[in-house]
Amino acid sequence: MEISQVVAVITGGASGLGRATAEAIVARGGKVMILDRDAQRGAETVAELGANAAFVETDVTQEDSVQAAIARTVEKFGAINVCVNCAGVGSAMKTVGRENVPHNLGVFETVVKINLIGTFNVLRLAAAAMASNEGNDDGERGVIVNTASVAAFDGQVGQVAYAATKGGVVGMTLPIARDLAPLGIRCNTIAPGIFNTPLMNAAPDKVKQPLIDMTQFPKRLGHPPEYAALVCHMIENRFLNGETIRIDGAIRMQPR
Repeated sequence: MEISQVVAVITGGASGLGRATAEAIVARGGKVMILDRDAQRGAETVAELGANAAFVETDVTQEDSVQAAIARTVEKFGAINVCVNCAGVGSAMKTVGRENVPHNLGVFETVVKINLIGTFNVLRLAAAAMASNEGNDDGERGVIVNTASVAAFDGQVGQVAYAATKGGVVGMTLPIARDLAPLGIRCNTIAPGIFNTPLMNAAPDKVKQPLIDMTQFPKRLGHPPEYAALVCHMIENRFLNGETIRIDGAIRMQPR
């Protein structure tokens, strides 16, 4: 699929990896609808990206909210043929913590609801909209790119909720690709390492430096445009389907 022909919905598109992806697609002539809960950042992003971008405040965990966002995208740009899921939250809590206090179940449920259920909620509704697109010469009608994490494979102490959700995103990649193959819709996942997003950038050096030390090469945090470049490749490479790709500078995270 040519990036210049793309109409993408991007969750978490007002900051971090999502925003970098929106910038990359618009720079290549595509159009983006940013789905995010941060209305101020969403408006600011659209103002900077111009006429090929729009924003709709969206809660990825709510069916009605996502349906409205999908409908707004089709109304604004005429169709949807790409869905990029970047919205997510983290948590830091052990299965059993100090004084034998068990992991808060509400926290676990919230992380699952946003990172895993929210991802599936958006992609299933986007895919239903893509199914009515006219296919290209390969019959391709759409592309889905989900965001997991290296924590899906190397979850650290205190990352049980986060790692479970990202493992779920990885685990559902191939079944979704198989489900959607008859409709001409591809599904891939990116598992980023430690990237220089606003959340990570706000962390103190004592948190960031050990992670940089675990990264083999380049010895630094990832740049969001590097993630966005991989999204663009997944959109353009028609034979890439049902796959999870790590982009992490060869990091293998230690327990702590």
